[in-house]
Amino acid sequence: MLVFVYGTLTDPERAEAVLGRASGVGGPTPGEGIEYEYLGEATVEGLRRIEGEYPTLVPGGSVEGRLLWTTPQGIERLDAYEGVDRGLYVRVPIPRESGGRVRTYVGDPDRLEVNADWPGEGPFRNRVLATVDGGVTLHES
Repeated sequence: MLVFVYGTLTDPERAEAVLGRASGVGGPTPGEGIEYEYLGEATVEGLRRIEGEYPTLVPGGSVEGRLLWTTPQGIERLDAYEGVDRGLYVRVPIPRESGGRVRTYVGDPDRLEVNADWPGEGPFRNRVLATVDGGVTLHES
């Protein structure tokens, strides 16, 4: 699964601490314990990074980061690291300019002590999804 990372997980040491061993030259090899690989730089248009207790994304602008491939077990580890089960972050799909979608994590401004609002009504995840569907796109470098 592809994930757009824009904060602490852009650091290979942090990613390895969370996800395990990175792939070597030639990409991941099944059965070798490979858990992630950076696939290159990317920019998301329509969201920008903002600092709080932890970095998060808010509507407007753009944010640079990295595209990361990981296994389903890696996604479980990322969910735990990002506090998805505690409501700190939500994992949402973002459209790729080249087709398909990648996932990224967006932190709840209220939980992260960030002065930002997401438009709309209802649960935080639904407001993020509505904004993303309204014009957010990932561009690969």
